Amino acid sequence: MEIPENIQEQLNQFQQLQQQAQAVTMQVQNVEVQIQETEKALEELKKTDENTEVFKQAGTLLIKVEYKDALADMEDKLETLELRKQTMSRQEERVMKKLEEMQATIQAAMNGMGQ
Repeated sequence: MEIPENIQEQLNQFQQLQQQAQAVTMQVQNVEVQIQETEKALEELKKTDENTEVFKQAGTLLIKVEYKDALADMEDKLETLELRKQTMSRQEERVMKKLEEMQATIQAAMNGMGQ
């Protein structure tokens, strides 16, 4: 049984959407790792005394920064990462929902062919 062109087109779109879903999922996981690393760094920074010398990485260099500036930067970075994760998680949900809808449409079309 040969698959009609319109169903083949839907299958191709479905595969592209699957790849997009995988990419978004990987991005979400990457941001989650960054959040964990930032939380750990922030936790360690908060354990130190305010008079402790603090350095910030800038490319391949370490630059001395004020404790309060480093603390503010880490908190800002964490907030930005959490917002990015929320946005990407919503995108992931939309893609997954569309995948489910496309799968149902394709299955219905394939079942219609068999009859």
